[in-house]
Amino acid sequence: MEFENLLYDVKDRIATVTVNRPDKANALNAQTMLDIMAAFSQLKINPDVRVGILTGSGEKFFVAGADINELKELNANSGAAFSQHGQDIFSLIENLGKPVIAAVNGFALGGGCELAMACSMRIASNNAKFGQPEVGLGIIPGYGGTQRLPRLVGKGRALELILTGDMITADEAYRIGLVNKVVEQRELMPTAETIAQKIIANAPLAIKYGLEAVNHGLEVSQAEGLRLEAELFGLSCATEDMKTGMAAFLEKKGKAVFKGK
Repeated sequence: MEFENLLYDVKDRIATVTVNRPDKANALNAQTMLDIMAAFSQLKINPDVRVGILTGSGEKFFVAGADINELKELNANSGAAFSQHGQDIFSLIENLGKPVIAAVNGFALGGGCELAMACSMRIASNNAKFGQPEVGLGIIPGYGGTQRLPRLVGKGRALELILTGDMITADEAYRIGLVNKVVEQRELMPTAETIAQKIIANAPLAIKYGLEAVNHGLEVSQAEGLRLEAELFGLSCATEDMKTGMAAFLEKKGKAVFKGK
């Protein structure tokens, strides 16, 4: 599949999606958002893909934000629709049923930070920067930033970033729990690929159920979340992969080879 503003590559059961607008700081214009939706819709249904890696082209920008030329034309009605459309696309990534690793290779600001937060985890290069600077433009985050950021770093730190518009370093993002790891730029993609291969070695349905339990459990009470966990645990117990994994462990056969059944 060809994309106007993305590069898409599948290798070793990993789909790498690269936002590719280097002359525009990889900003998210309307076409890029459509490309992202199409790419992850394809990734979701491709049985040969187990994990996605999302990054930006070059070594300076992951995604610098939304396209300001499009934002300035919005009014109350079109702004709400604009926000909802972006939220829907980012929710597709978050609830894909397959893990997506954000390999943040530079500035991740505004919509770029929100895009990274929609992923299952975030690996940052040591030159990366994160921020939600929307208040400086007279708006607020609209692609999920006000909801995902406090869930990741806590209410107080999230409000500090959202209300000041401050930009933070990769090391600070790691300290507050926004990113999982900080590595040298040259190690960014190899690190993301290593994590992806560790995930791929495990049972596909267990990965899917684990993602669902965490994502949906965060939206309900702990009691409801525990019920959901029990249901999904039960489903995992009914899989062929469970029998394969248990047999490999008990019979000391080495690492189990899972079929996703």
